[in-house]
Order: sequence, then structure tokens, then C-alpha cells
Amino acid sequence: MRFFIELSYNGKAYHGWQNQPNAITVQEVVEKALSILLKRKISIMGAGRTDAGVHASQMFAHFDFYEAINSKDLVYKLNSLLPKDIAVANVFQVKDDAHARFHASGRTYHYRVSTSKNVFSYDYAYQMQLPLNVDKMNEACNILLQYSDFQCFSKSNTDVKTYYCNVKEARWERKENELIFVISADRFLRNMVRAVVGTMISVGLGKFKPGDLHQIIASKDRSEAGFSVPGHGLYLVRVDYPDCIKMS
Repeated sequence: MRFFIELSYNGKAYHGWQNQPNAITVQEVVEKALSILLKRKISIMGAGRTDAGVHASQMFAHFDFYEAINSKDLVYKLNSLLPKDIAVANVFQVKDDAHARFHASGRTYHYRVSTSKNVFSYDYAYQMQLPLNVDKMNEACNILLQYSDFQCFSKSNTDVKTYYCNVKEARWERKENELIFVISADRFLRNMVRAVVGTMISVGLGKFKPGDLHQIIASKDRSEAGFSVPGHGLYLVRVDYPDCIKMS
């Protein structure tokens, strides 16, 4: 039987989601906890691969187990066993062919930019005290929505077969002393959101004009786009799935 696990994590202490040979990851910690509680080796497949330091307020992963699970009991035990920076919200059975990564129909990320020095958000938002032209940044967002090939924002030397993404929304929102970049798409390339945010900040600083996005995207060249912001301000906030994966 296949089960989905819904969780959240503070990524500060981890080298991303996916297992790595010489670094601690969220996937590794969750797999160990599940294996202890279910008394057999459990492997999980996540909805995506967040980079080192990136956080998630909603992540899903799937795993297989040979018998029914008391979801409420397992959630309680997992949260008791897992470290304080990983929390499980739910465990539920899905159809046997449901896939946490391939069946995800949409993903939404937020990137936090602190516009004033804040000792409490220093580790969780990018600090930018220089004035940013948010109207120009949102103008650039509207241009972004006109395209689907985002090779210029992808990390080099990736093994993807296509650079096409269906970006459904992209905008900047003001919230007290922070700017929050909201972006939703069916899929994202490696480093894509961080590269988009860095490019948008360059627009806000006047280093690029909003219209430059046309040439940057058409170039398909990562060096033409802006810098990549650090991972600690990035949050995976929502993963969407079609109803067809659920048990009837």
C-alpha cells in the first residue's frame, strides 16, 4: 500500500531535501524515523528537491508499506521522534500508483526579503536595505508570465530533458518590513526561483530594466540573468495534487 506523508521543515541545519552521501538531509532524517517506527527499512520519494538551507511549510513524500497504518498514532510518534525542525502534519493512504513528485500538478514558493535590518529574521530572509522599485519588479513579473522556456534561470549542467515550466503566477507583495515574492508553476528548474528573485532584485535596483527580461529569457544563458539569492529566504509553501490520487 502507498502512503503520502505531509510535513514541514526548517532547512537551516540541512543540506537540502534529497539524500547525499556525506551530508545530513531532511529525507534521510525522515526515512530513519519511519524505519524505526515501522520496523523495516522505509524509503521515501519527495515532491521536489529543495536546496541547502531552503525551508518548506508544506512538503509531501510517498512511501510503501505492507499493512494498514494508524495515521494519527504514526503522526504523534513521528513528531515525538523527529528533531524540532521537522514536523509531520498528516499520513494518509493514496492509490498504489500515486507519485509524490510526478503527480504534483503545482508548486508554490515564497521568497522573503527583509527591507530593514531585523535581528530576528536574519537567518530566514534575505537582507536588502537598499531601496527597491517594487512596481518595476512587478512589471518584470508580468513579462515573466509571457514565457515558458526558463533555461536562463536554470543551474548549469543539470540532467533535465526540458527547460519548459508553466508559471501560473509571479508577483511581489509588501508585508510590513518585508517583500515577499510569490511564484507558482507546474514545475521548477534547479536554482530557478533563486535566480529569478536575484534578477528581479536587479530590476528593483535599476541594474536591469523590466524590458530586459525579454532578452535575458531569449538568450537561454544563465550568465545573462541576475545573481542567485541565498537559500535561507526561500520557502516551499504549497504542493497541489489532483483528486484522482486519493482513495475513493
